[in-house]
Amino acid sequence: MVKIRLSRKRVPNNQAQMELSLYRPQENDRNHHLGGRSFYFFDFDDNVAYLTTPIVIFNKETGAERTLSSGEWARYHSNIGKSGPFSNYTVDYNDETGSFRYFRDQQLSFIDKVVRRKQTFLSDIEKALMQADYSWKAPSWNCFFHATYNKRPTSVITARGHQKETIREGIDLLVRDGHLPHQPNYLSIFPVTNPQVRVSELNDPNLKAGVADLKREAINQSVEEALKLYGNNPHHRFGMSDDDPKNVELITEEMKVLKRKYPQMSFFVIQTFEDSYVKTEVLETKTRNSSKAKIESSLDNNQLALF
Repeated sequence: MVKIRLSRKRVPNNQAQMELSLYRPQENDRNHHLGGRSFYFFDFDDNVAYLTTPIVIFNKETGAERTLSSGEWARYHSNIGKSGPFSNYTVDYNDETGSFRYFRDQQLSFIDKVVRRKQTFLSDIEKALMQADYSWKAPSWNCFFHATYNKRPTSVITARGHQKETIREGIDLLVRDGHLPHQPNYLSIFPVTNPQVRVSELNDPNLKAGVADLKREAINQSVEEALKLYGNNPHHRFGMSDDDPKNVELITEEMKVLKRKYPQMSFFVIQTFEDSYVKTEVLETKTRNSSKAKIESSLDNNQLALF
């Protein structure tokens, strides 16, 4: 299979984009004339936004902590404790003291609330918003803006384990600072490593499933919710973007399952990289190249309608 790598030029300031939104009309869905809707599913970290939330790994011998960025985690996590630069480290899955403690909501004491301590997702977004736009807007930002601006049904499917309301509050900060015109038209929010979400919504009662499998289930449920709310129309289009290669692999497999179940609908997977992405259409048993669509700038409205 040949894939097309699509480049993305960074724009140093998003104000022009926001000003343009005051004058441009909202666009209809690609298959609006046939009654179809376009549904957008997003991973968040390194896909919509770059945040500084660290992942902590532990030296096997000394217990000393070492932090990794989410990008480093995506690159090396399958070999941690086995081979490569982190062969002598291990991952601790304790929600309060372990490797992903900053990706979970913590119990805030009365004093924490008095001093207005915030959950890390919120404080990390606020920290990002103090930087230049190009330093925190990730490869799928323009697509996320497009989906939000045009009120496309949108799902956030993230490996984070925060409460759903925390995810909403974090995205509300992007609205508050003018980077989004309003809240997304949420179809679903799945912080897939949240224990309550895993047990009650993602069919993982023993908390054994990996992130990629949890995202597969979240995609499946988001598609079913879309059909429940918007009707079973053969002209619906679904797309999911993610940066982790393992997640992309299993997301693609889930999209194949959905394509076999709903053969007339269209399904896409977008794998994002630091400054580019690859878009692939999923068929029943294979994938194929999608049309090439180079994003020339954040103002290039026609290139944002990815699916």
